[in-house]
Amino acid sequence: MTNKHTQLVTDRHSTRAYLPTPVPPELLHQVLRLARLAPSGANLQPGNFIAVQGATRQALSQALVTAWRAGEQEGEDYAYFPDPLPMQLRKRQVGAARALYGALGIERADEAGRAQQFERNFRFFEAPVALLVTLEQDFGNGGYMDLGMALYGLMLGAEALGLSSCAIGALASFPRLIRNQLGLPDSSQIVCGVALGYADPNAPVNQARTTRCELDEYFRVLG
Repeated sequence: MTNKHTQLVTDRHSTRAYLPTPVPPELLHQVLRLARLAPSGANLQPGNFIAVQGATRQALSQALVTAWRAGEQEGEDYAYFPDPLPMQLRKRQVGAARALYGALGIERADEAGRAQQFERNFRFFEAPVALLVTLEQDFGNGGYMDLGMALYGLMLGAEALGLSSCAIGALASFPRLIRNQLGLPDSSQIVCGVALGYADPNAPVNQARTTRCELDEYFRVLG
């Protein structure tokens, strides 16, 4: 059941089309401070958020698109998906793709249309704010868990303040390129990107919704 206390969680979704309205710096800072309220082991607060703007952002996006078109995907700094992907998870992945491309009216056989939409990942979906999320190499695996909570805190904080967001895992496929483009040290692991801004309410892509698995698929009671 949804009420005013749970509306924030149920309303949040991945937004892939934005209005050109700028996000005031003080509002972005407020969102980031809310993200940092997430719990973390020993209060270590791992991870960094880097806003990429102007000519730097344009050059980064162009380099990413060029590398992706050339099939120059690199080894990722961390394993995102199981390899091989179990059939149960593959079905969820396919379902998410159907929801996205279905909202856009892009058929499964339309490889050019799918590629064009995927390229928008590297342009941060033209959102007013483009964030790069990194994690220092020396952190253990728990750092990813804590950083994930901060990312969700960022998304909920953005939603509470009238903004929308989308995490962009595709950026993790080009860690060396990104480090070189932005002058980051080798110790900065590339986790993901985040698009942030005001959602375009009329964009068909923003009508895409993914389903969640049933409770009995991930919860059980012992004893």
